[in-house]
Amino acid sequence: MQDKTVFNSIPTQRPETPLLDRVNTPEQLRTLGRDQLVPLARELRAFLLWSVGQSGGHFGAGLGVVELTLALHYIFETPEDRLVWDVGHQAYPHKILTGRREQLRTIRKKDGLAAFPNRDESPYDHFGVGHSSTSISAALGMALAARQQGRNRKGIAVMGDGAMTAGMAFEALTHAADVRANLLVVLNDNEMSISHNVGGLSNYFGRLLASRTYNQVRDSSKRALANTPGLKALVRRTEEHFKGMLAPGTLFEEMGFNYIGPIDGHDLPLLLETLDTISQLDGPQFLHVVTTKGKGFGPAESDPVGYHAINKIEPAPPVQPADAPKKPKYSNIFGQWLCDMAEQDNRVMGITPAMREGSDLVAFSERFPERYFDVAIAEQHAVTLAAGMACDGAKPVVAIYSTFLQRAYDQLIHDVALQNLDVLFALDRAGQVGEDGPTHAGAFDLTYLRCVPNMVVMAPSDENETRHMLYTGWCHEGPAAVRYPRGTGPGAAVDEHMEALPLGRGVVRREGSRVAILAFGAMVTPALEVAESLDATVADMRFVKPLDTALVEKLAASHELLVTIEENMVAGGAGSGVSEHLHAAGVGVDLLQLGLPDRFIDHGKPAEQLADAGLDAESIQSAISQRLSRNSGDSGLAIAQT
Repeated sequence: MQDKTVFNSIPTQRPETPLLDRVNTPEQLRTLGRDQLVPLARELRAFLLWSVGQSGGHFGAGLGVVELTLALHYIFETPEDRLVWDVGHQAYPHKILTGRREQLRTIRKKDGLAAFPNRDESPYDHFGVGHSSTSISAALGMALAARQQGRNRKGIAVMGDGAMTAGMAFEALTHAADVRANLLVVLNDNEMSISHNVGGLSNYFGRLLASRTYNQVRDSSKRALANTPGLKALVRRTEEHFKGMLAPGTLFEEMGFNYIGPIDGHDLPLLLETLDTISQLDGPQFLHVVTTKGKGFGPAESDPVGYHAINKIEPAPPVQPADAPKKPKYSNIFGQWLCDMAEQDNRVMGITPAMREGSDLVAFSERFPERYFDVAIAEQHAVTLAAGMACDGAKPVVAIYSTFLQRAYDQLIHDVALQNLDVLFALDRAGQVGEDGPTHAGAFDLTYLRCVPNMVVMAPSDENETRHMLYTGWCHEGPAAVRYPRGTGPGAAVDEHMEALPLGRGVVRREGSRVAILAFGAMVTPALEVAESLDATVADMRFVKPLDTALVEKLAASHELLVTIEENMVAGGAGSGVSEHLHAAGVGVDLLQLGLPDRFIDHGKPAEQLADAGLDAESIQSAISQRLSRNSGDSGLAIAQT
């Protein structure tokens, strides 16, 4: 049985939730009768709709797991049983039920709740997430630790069907079956990518596989046939073939899991009955539930991609003039550039690991479907796929977020750079990304790319530079990366033509005295603002690798202080490259390196994060002024002092 209530608009007033108001912990949830859980699910869904409307945030995934979340916390003894959510987009109902209901409106805000499960936030958040396909490995580790400690608790991994496409998930499944851990994997299938729609027959079969009678007969038969291997194997194959005709679980059975499903993930009594049975079974279990992303909110059910997340509902803004131009996002610049290149050259291939919308590849995928490859959440495969294409004369472009390329670093080095293959990486979301927090920040790419031989690394300062640098990387015969931030830029006019920039050459944007600011990427904008107050020189360095060493030495010779600014970790970043060159060349000049500090920056608005990191204009000017003030009392200058 499931609640048929459908909301067609987001409530603007807090809904009445008498049952939900009684539940602040899973322990309190478990005091309710089962007949109260369906109305509780309705209240939870209504509260979630209202709360996310107040705060903005991830939306559709949470609506789709309301019943599943209630059932898991009701049947299992959380927090003793370890519940691990994959990625965490769907964890808002979990946060509501684990003591954070009244804080939910602070989610993704500075000093508020994190967008994803966070171990520092709650004892019910057993594993911090943000990237996908980690839940099975983590829950398995917890289950094995429990076994070592002699504790009878389960590890429970809740994973979406998209996350199941990653190789890491299957590595964990294989190991879990091998060690026979008390692990439950719940596959939340909300895109129908594994099974067809749930119907009467599959629901019936799911009930059958979950019943105590079936599992008792199954276990008794195994014991009875233990000493007759031939007959035992025959019965096992018969059972698997029977399951294979009715359910898509044969693969998981072959891997060593007891597969149950698919079942309706919105049918609370069925979920409770199934999980109750599973909780009493030993060994690796696999439950396949089918849900509707955005369940209970009509617009989200119709457009689950569009309602993956929503912004805070604000009063209607003032009407803008009809001719007011809308600034393109950096991802829009990339998407248009890729389509333009594909028109010119049929060697162009576009690759993304499940980031079609985020990387603005929708138009490319529709116009050039035979040259578009969404490899799902498989970053390692995406990079080596591009390497294979490049080996045989294609021109692959990998559109990937900076934080996700970290997951394919070995492939970047061994499969692309070591062979000096012609692969272009379009690194979106470089630098701080705002409300998604440190799991999604592109804080390390300049550091981890700069040390790789054969790589060209570019950091555009505006939208027009982005277009030209993408073309520069495409023209370069070898691995290259263009890293650009999330959202919009300063609003530079974008040329229709494309020009390949000379490799390793920066440009001076403003002439000044005493202080030269060497800015990389988006930091050129605040650098120019600061330079007006300090009468400083500003160089848009453009290239992190190869570095414009001639420009660095020229500025060092004519200024008493060099300042490097980057939206990347100071350790090993672009400023480190400047420091290394000055030291190797024996150039004596005072050097101040500004960038992200040696810590993770908590979630908040991008401007708040930059201020926290000391990279807003006010903080930059203060840091430079302090260094100048300190130096005024020094008798000499150190070589590349930082």
